[in-house]
Amino acid sequence: MTGAAGPATAEVADGLPTRARLWAMLAIGIAMSMAVLDGAIVNVALPVMAKDLQVSPGAAIFITNGYQLAVTAALLPLASLGDILGYKRVYCTGLALFTAASLACALAGSLPMLVAARIVQGLGAAGIMSVNIALVRFVYPHRMIGRGVGTMALIVAIASAAGPSVAAAVLSLTSWPWLFLVNVPLGLAALTLATRMLPATPRSGARFDALSALLNALVFCLLITGVDGLGEAGRGGTALALLTAAGLVGIAFVWMQARLPAPLLPIDLLRIPVFALSMVSSVCSFSAQMMAYVALPFYFQDVLHLSSTQTGLLMTPWPIAIAVIAPFAGRLADRYPPGLLGAIGLVALSAGLALMASLPAEASPLAIAWRLTLCGLGFGLFQSPNNKVIITSAPRERSGGASGMQSTARLLGQSLGAAVVAVIFGHLHAGGTATVLWLSSALALTGALASGLRVRR
Repeated sequence: MTGAAGPATAEVADGLPTRARLWAMLAIGIAMSMAVLDGAIVNVALPVMAKDLQVSPGAAIFITNGYQLAVTAALLPLASLGDILGYKRVYCTGLALFTAASLACALAGSLPMLVAARIVQGLGAAGIMSVNIALVRFVYPHRMIGRGVGTMALIVAIASAAGPSVAAAVLSLTSWPWLFLVNVPLGLAALTLATRMLPATPRSGARFDALSALLNALVFCLLITGVDGLGEAGRGGTALALLTAAGLVGIAFVWMQARLPAPLLPIDLLRIPVFALSMVSSVCSFSAQMMAYVALPFYFQDVLHLSSTQTGLLMTPWPIAIAVIAPFAGRLADRYPPGLLGAIGLVALSAGLALMASLPAEASPLAIAWRLTLCGLGFGLFQSPNNKVIITSAPRERSGGASGMQSTARLLGQSLGAAVVAVIFGHLHAGGTATVLWLSSALALTGALASGLRVRR
């Protein structure tokens, strides 16, 4: 599956030569774009899929949830496999699985078949996401890691922003299976590049802990399902039961991991203060961003009475600002303390969210746009330096665990943020947008404090 180690295996100690590095990053960029896009584009197509498959909207939600649960549950086990087997092997296998599952999604003729294919696709996406930052550490020379991480942040920002637009464009021209079919030629191209150009990486030789992987999957499935249930009417008791079960299993899981020399949940890395603070900052920032992303469209449409098109246009300054600032933030992180850059970025994000929360009743589009631009610039200034700290504060042989934790923190923060909005809206409806934004501003400020604490360390 992995093919040759690539033309620059001898250079792996300090990155790849420039030409090989560009090809390697192209392979990583295509795969990451597909994995991130597929987490977003399907939401737009759910009504069409439900009608075509003749199922209820509630049942169609499993098309999205199956993918999300598979990604989150498999991230840390596959990151551990990356440490054991090599990051290139896990990455290429995940990419091949994602591509094959995309074809299966396009050919699915029933909801059970589509959900099953989406779960397999999520496992493939987890293989891509779990080790992508670890691979960047071996693709770029040490002095340029911030630049590489900034490039990845740019790719994720563009893919996230483009998701709804890509889905709308595809659906306007053809049917929903093409949302998945487009992945097949792209996946094959990325796989060809990856097998040839990605560097071989050291292997730990440790044994894979299947019991830890099972407990990890159980904890995250219970946690995310319980959190999602908090926002649904009539499911409060079930959601609390699931969250309680997640807590009990989680305690047992952490207790077991703390006694292992090479834990699947990287407890050893969390004992590194700067790494732990980076995790706190990451969860806070992604929760704050997701809360705003979910709440603002309701505010624009239900309170300001804007159309869906106007809402989409108003939301674009945020991801565009991230895409503009992320590469520069990565370069700055190679020269200045990342903890300081991250703190400044999250203070800016907090300020932008507070300004959005205090918008006048008849705010102009310009007033909204510059506030969201400030939010995007702040988040982009934080993300690249924070990711650099996460990957470089871990020993090189534990890059897989660090990369898996980075992706897990992002997905966990996004899930928690969406759940908080659901709970607030369940009590206050769209009128709770200001409450959501003030809370997200406080979360961003908490993340800024955690980031600032890293400076002296």
